[in-house]
Amino acid sequence: MGFSIRKTLPSHSHVKDKLPLNSYLIQKIEQDREEIKKILRGEDQRKLLIIGPCSAWPLDSVVEYAKWLKPLSDRVGDKIKVVVRTYIQKPRTTVGWQGSLVQPDPFSDPDAEEGIFKCRQMMIDVIQAGLPIADEILFPRSESYFRDLLSWAAVGARSTENQEHRILASMLEMPIGMKNPTSGNVKIGVNSVLAAQTNNYLAIKGEWVETSGNPYAHLVLRGGSGKPNYHLCKLQKALKYFQEHQLQNPTVIVDASHDNCLGEDGKKYPENQIKVIEDVLTSMQEDPNLTPLVKGFMVESFLHHGCQKINNGTKPEEVIPGLSITDPCLGTDDTEKLIVQIYENL
Repeated sequence: MGFSIRKTLPSHSHVKDKLPLNSYLIQKIEQDREEIKKILRGEDQRKLLIIGPCSAWPLDSVVEYAKWLKPLSDRVGDKIKVVVRTYIQKPRTTVGWQGSLVQPDPFSDPDAEEGIFKCRQMMIDVIQAGLPIADEILFPRSESYFRDLLSWAAVGARSTENQEHRILASMLEMPIGMKNPTSGNVKIGVNSVLAAQTNNYLAIKGEWVETSGNPYAHLVLRGGSGKPNYHLCKLQKALKYFQEHQLQNPTVIVDASHDNCLGEDGKKYPENQIKVIEDVLTSMQEDPNLTPLVKGFMVESFLHHGCQKINNGTKPEEVIPGLSITDPCLGTDDTEKLIVQIYENL
């Protein structure tokens, strides 16, 4: 056999029984989902801001970040709906640390059972701090541990053409952003939205089911192949494809990070996220048709600016909490300035 069983994971119901939601949090999550849906329908003129660390580690620093962000979210809440990135799985181009769900301690062996409980507790703590949360669905078979907690979810660039991810998106009740593929192709990104909005069929848990289609599936532009795709012409192209397919609730979220924030040297610069959003806001002024299309932004931000790399020689005491161990993030000072800037420009 090509694999060995390390341990049997707990059932979804067991995990939820151990770490349940009280009635207040259940109601809050439902309210946050509905508010986001209203934004996507155009009934709420606020913009979404999905913001937080590239990857959620260390988990207590993510909670600390959320507590820092909450007062700022309240200040801009009449124009911006803030959602915290609690990304517990890290997709890899080749190999590397796969995130807190798989390996909650990067200095210890992977342990998904420990990761499930610790990540769910972290997510609950962020919601209790007063903010809705978002995650990327990397492994469809593990998302049920956290589905009841999320107000928004994403299908990543490496998964957006995968049929299982598209069909899963078509059956989820939360709004879900479909990223363009790693090539940066806008049309393929819109195709994934079309697939997620359409009813599909699949076998699940020994039953043949039909999904209802998710009318709140939408496009996330994150660049690709080393090039950005947030400029005016790309946004207009996305709008054209939405109109051709007559998609429901046409929406673009601009991911200011990833290939959209690359410098001329091909490296990611978190401060470039500010320039990306400034450019998009200008495009919205130049073409009024884009204002109802671009319904928000995604930003990678953490307690400290930049990132740090963990390798075999790194000692745990050398790691700075709140400084990303994956892609570089904006620090809190620049994050506050950016959010206020978006607020004043809306």
